[in-house]
Amino acid sequence: MITYQREPYPEEEIYRELCPLVRGWFKKKFGKFALPQRYAIINIHRRENTLVSAPTGSGKTLTAFLSIINELIILSEKGELEDKVYCLYVSPLKALNNDIEKNLKEPLNELREMAGRPLGIRVAVRTGDTTSSAKARMLSKPPHILITTPETLSIILNAPRFRQLLRDVKWVIVDEIHALAENKRGVHLSLSLERLQNLAGNFTRIALSATIAPLEEVAKFLVGYENSKPRDCKIVDVQFLKKLDLKVLTPVPNLMNTTQEELHDSLYDLLDKLISEHRTTLIFTNTRSGTERVVHNLKTRFPEKYSGNIGAHHSSLSRSHRLDIENRLKSGQLKCVVSSTSLELGIDIGYIDLVILLGSPKSVARALQRVGRSGHKLHDIAKGRIIVMDRDDLVECSVLMKNAIEGKIDKIHIPENALDVLAQHIYGIAIEGRQNIDNVYSLVRRSYCYRNLSRKEFDSVLDYLAGKYMGLEERNVYAKIWVDKETGMMGRRSKMARVLYSTNVGTIPDESYIKVKVGNHSVGKIEEEFLERLRKGDIFVLGGNVYEFRYARGQTAQVIPADGRIPTVPSWFSEQLPLSFDLALEVGRFRRLVEERLRKNESRDEIIKFIHQYLYVDENSANSLYEYINEQYRYAKIPHDKRILIEFYRGFNRKYVIFHALFGRRVNDALSRAIAYLVSKKIRRDVMISLTDNGFYLSYDGKIPILRSFNDLLSLDLREVLIRAIDKTETLNRRFRHCATRSLMILREYKGRRKSVGRQQVGSKLLLNFVKKIPDFPILKEARREVLEDFMDVENCEKVLEWVREGRIRVDMISTRIPSPFALNLIAQGYMDVLRMEDRLEFIKRLHRAILREIQTKNEIY
Repeated sequence: MITYQREPYPEEEIYRELCPLVRGWFKKKFGKFALPQRYAIINIHRRENTLVSAPTGSGKTLTAFLSIINELIILSEKGELEDKVYCLYVSPLKALNNDIEKNLKEPLNELREMAGRPLGIRVAVRTGDTTSSAKARMLSKPPHILITTPETLSIILNAPRFRQLLRDVKWVIVDEIHALAENKRGVHLSLSLERLQNLAGNFTRIALSATIAPLEEVAKFLVGYENSKPRDCKIVDVQFLKKLDLKVLTPVPNLMNTTQEELHDSLYDLLDKLISEHRTTLIFTNTRSGTERVVHNLKTRFPEKYSGNIGAHHSSLSRSHRLDIENRLKSGQLKCVVSSTSLELGIDIGYIDLVILLGSPKSVARALQRVGRSGHKLHDIAKGRIIVMDRDDLVECSVLMKNAIEGKIDKIHIPENALDVLAQHIYGIAIEGRQNIDNVYSLVRRSYCYRNLSRKEFDSVLDYLAGKYMGLEERNVYAKIWVDKETGMMGRRSKMARVLYSTNVGTIPDESYIKVKVGNHSVGKIEEEFLERLRKGDIFVLGGNVYEFRYARGQTAQVIPADGRIPTVPSWFSEQLPLSFDLALEVGRFRRLVEERLRKNESRDEIIKFIHQYLYVDENSANSLYEYINEQYRYAKIPHDKRILIEFYRGFNRKYVIFHALFGRRVNDALSRAIAYLVSKKIRRDVMISLTDNGFYLSYDGKIPILRSFNDLLSLDLREVLIRAIDKTETLNRRFRHCATRSLMILREYKGRRKSVGRQQVGSKLLLNFVKKIPDFPILKEARREVLEDFMDVENCEKVLEWVREGRIRVDMISTRIPSPFALNLIAQGYMDVLRMEDRLEFIKRLHRAILREIQTKNEIY
């Protein structure tokens, strides 16, 4: 049963449970317990599964470890501490593991000094970076607390000697569970925990999380299922422990009535002012390129202030550089650090007194996680400033800030029934020894992620691993296990199975750059993630030139020059975070509430007063919000959570059908592809798609049967349409390669040789063409599921279409001579890479002035 710990325990009761040594050390060092500790320590002491959700710097780590250290010291004092692993700590980051080791050894050293004798409690880190000699030392003197990653845990579960040391594990701590639960690393970990339970028996599961929702589902993910019911878990929810000081700022009073130069200068003046007023500032951008640009511009603009005291931190930088930045930040040597997403997780980076978010973080949970990096002490105020540069961002961030302050968190998406991860684990289980197939199926279904797995899907994965699909062996995909259906047993085939498994384990795909060529002439490189977004005929900019994408083969993309054509996919698109569905609906609701007041002819002052009451914004922002929504209302109609607006517009020698569908990019990706597929079937040509979080457009130089296609979609199975729509896309090609490597169809490493990403992709394409002829082949089925459910958001897209069918969302249509105010950023998006910065803003302003003139002629405003 999943329950909440509603009341904190009295301090005296917690102290009573601690041994004299730990009690004395804690009183001397801290004096009193932090709130998460008052809620959770007793439960962990009683061996109850516990999920702790609390902000950074609130004492979560010690909450998890204090009872465990206490128990180990009691065993040490009795002389009963054995050479085995008692506690496993699992986190998604190697850097975090090193932090934890250091932060554990410090109190253990202090406790040893207080005791006046060695305690003999050993702590060690084991990851992919651990040396062979260190691994050997762990076998002779096992750590009592082992710190590791999900990938290494699955390897040691198959290491014959080391797995013996795990036979009596008492506690498993999963840190930063919010960063694992929403991807396949978390799926992988959920199966590893069930395999560990088979080995060690019941153990106490503890998870630490930053802001996340819904906590009940995350708790089920942590503890898994027994007899088709979730195991017991106590939830400790102190997410809103810190006071929030949040503000949305605009660099200029009016985002439309300004020049690019004024906007740029004002932005960096504002950044400098905020940085100067604080001791240490952490700035989050949403892209790696944005991170580098901000650091460069601050150094160039204020050379006397910023040189060695500012740094960039993102995933493309070397590990040594990132470590240097983290250490200098921790020691107070840096005034400012600019990061993309790499400092969101709980690496100890010392004291930060201000977090700046440049642009929308796209989800309330992410905003709170980022802002929570400031005030890295329990009772500090978390101080954050969100700086917005356009009116869409202003609306989004204003509503986001309201939800953050009021504690409305968007829901996490946890992948289910991932058949590629399942294949990898079944192979690992077979390597342990002969297995009863029914028992393996029961083990798998104990994982939250596989609780609904059908026996048919399970058997299809067994059949793949056992080589039952004819023709795969001719393509170098060999059987890895044997299955005897009569006896109901299975096991490994090859003596090399353990080596093959340990060198190919994990879920993170190899990535690399894609060469872009016109014929045989190389014109540059793009990231693989960007290629994944491209459809045949898409236009993009590379190195200042415009190209049309034709096809990709291996790690090469073939293009043709497309000078003078408008890009459909911006160069930064693959780095952009998607707006969460829940937040998108909240933004739509705010639009609808303002529209209701406009329809009642409430005055400007009355509506601005409502905006102040509803949102937490300053006067400039309230005025800008009013003007933006009012212009859309006077010129066209307002799309919102109960209205999709289809806008027909002709310009730049093309027809545009703009869907104002405020559901976030993942939903809009699914919706736009499905409609475009049905349109292309009717006209027998591809149509251009461009999409944002707020909507998308379809474009073609002829007639587009859009309404017929949209109405057709309402009566069709969306998933079936999308499976056909993605069939020949780079998205499916790449995702199939990822699934093929996870399921060991393609081996990244074999007999000491590593296969390049290019060779993996070529092999994957040949396999994909073959398995498309096999009905319900599990790994292809998984690649399609991943595209539809994890990459896109087919579930919420189905929900939107159901709301349209039920009449809860109505669909209205308008035709415009000039794109409506809400369409400006979507139409201008294609121009972002071919116009200079100052020309982009002027382009939008010119269209905006034309809209205002149209409104004036209607005598409906001003």
